[in-house]
Amino acid sequence: MLSLRQMTPGDIAEGMRLCAQAGWNQTEADWRRFLDLEPDGCFVGEVDGNVVATTTTRVFGPIAWIGMVLVDQAMRRRGIGTAMMEHALAHLTARGVATMRLDATPLGEPIYRRLGFVAEYELARWEGVSPGAGCDGRVRAVTAGQIERLADLDRRATGTDRQGLLRHLWEHGPQSMLALEGATRLAGYAAFRNGARAFQIGPIVARSDEAGRALADAALGHLAGQRVFVDIAQDHVGATRWAQERGLQVQRKLVRMFRGRPVQETHPWLWASSGPENG
Repeated sequence: MLSLRQMTPGDIAEGMRLCAQAGWNQTEADWRRFLDLEPDGCFVGEVDGNVVATTTTRVFGPIAWIGMVLVDQAMRRRGIGTAMMEHALAHLTARGVATMRLDATPLGEPIYRRLGFVAEYELARWEGVSPGAGCDGRVRAVTAGQIERLADLDRRATGTDRQGLLRHLWEHGPQSMLALEGATRLAGYAAFRNGARAFQIGPIVARSDEAGRALADAALGHLAGQRVFVDIAQDHVGATRWAQERGLQVQRKLVRMFRGRPVQETHPWLWASSGPENG
């Protein structure tokens, strides 16, 4: 019989086992970030005392993100994934969340639709070995004093207050966040982080395609010779063209979905997602 409880740091090894089984890219550092930022919103499912499923939530005010919905291969098609989602949805409803969002794999999408989620748009995960790139001299490592301005730009782009997430990413990898200052305002920012299979580039938020290309190229410059993943909305012409020109290939597709109140985004500014965990 399935029993659900809050996740603890002691469960990270099981989370990593399920990630490896599914071929996902998350690391122990990612799991620790989920627990650091939302300790009451991360859950495991157990059968006979063994962890067989996980899910995480992250609340950004009235908006929440659901991720890491993993079920042991040997335990699939028994309603466990649905039960984990229903538990997460009940938790978020009790928190007064108005909008719940996630990035769905083909395996998970039918479950989410049955639970009332609606498709917003498709993303493509682009993959390849970074060819390196010339770095625009205006792109610099983010400083502590820029975080609030990054968060304000990110809020304008995503319709979501992700300052806590951005600050956590910067604190744990200040050289992995880049900013491009315009003449009078911040033109954009980019981040990248290590993964189990590849470096994940994103989020990238940019006011223009010129800024987006400069930031994305700067990330590739830092990661020359390394395998990279970048999640890009399929209808973002500028970012898609950049990925094609840099020799990246589409690995898989994801569907961004929501339940509740739609979020108003500035879509052209969303050059790359931060990954399925946080949108």
